[in-house]
Amino acid sequence: MIESGSLTPGIDVAAFGLPEGTALRLEQPAPLLTRYIRDYHVFDSEEWQHDIENWLLPAWPAIRIVLADRPIRLQIGAWDYNPLPVASLYGTTSRAMRMVTNGGVTIGADIGPLGWARLFRTPADRFRDRVVPLETALPGADVAGLVARLRASNQSTEVKPILDDFFRSTLLSPSPDEPLIAAVIRLLMDPATRDIDTAAAAVGISASQLRRLSTRYFGFPPKTLLLRTRFLRTFMPMFESGMTNALPADTWYHDMPHFLRDARRFIGTTPRRFLARDLPYLHANIRALRHFAGVVRANGTRA
Repeated sequence: MIESGSLTPGIDVAAFGLPEGTALRLEQPAPLLTRYIRDYHVFDSEEWQHDIENWLLPAWPAIRIVLADRPIRLQIGAWDYNPLPVASLYGTTSRAMRMVTNGGVTIGADIGPLGWARLFRTPADRFRDRVVPLETALPGADVAGLVARLRASNQSTEVKPILDDFFRSTLLSPSPDEPLIAAVIRLLMDPATRDIDTAAAAVGISASQLRRLSTRYFGFPPKTLLLRTRFLRTFMPMFESGMTNALPADTWYHDMPHFLRDARRFIGTTPRRFLARDLPYLHANIRALRHFAGVVRANGTRA
């Protein structure tokens, strides 16, 4: 099994709180890429860890390379990928995903909307709430070369330079929409953003233009993205504390029934029932990403 850690200075692996028999590495992309690629990650688990269930929360797109000998199964709503392709592109998701693993290494890169604009010509809504073979969206020879290099690597400290090389060579020419994409990202992250018309006016475009931009690069209409962001902003403190019987004081939600409707939409059940599941890998991943982002900020760079 690989050794947990990072090439980023200051990472404390103990802060990850990983389950027994698992390892995790998190890396920063090269400075040229950090605007487009959010992070690199390598997850490994001992071969005796088979039929391990995990859940993933709704997220931005990702590229993942499965180097494990045994298959991985992923379910997103009615879609059942069993097994996952070796090289996959996860579209933007609006619902929690169930994953069943059987040990071995998976390598990935998380991609934001700006990354989608520089990597893929296909509109993001074509792949929302879906997983497709990576060669569906990128040249097959490039994908095969990436998989071969990762297989031949130590799948640890050599992963970051391999992924840096791949993404440097894969980036398309800048999109003229990048300033608008960046503005929409800021609006989604701003708790003060209350409705789509106001958001469109703030960006300086019409509501219909915002919808086209949103589906093209973000994968969903702006209303769905705004609701997903608001839900996760309220849900994450509950997830980390385990307290689901009251809403945070600063929440956007008017009452608990309103929040529970969105919970059923985005995680498929109530927060209490979701947290009643055995979720050690999801908890560890969130702890690790939070620690990693804090160290990167302290170092004066961007995660």
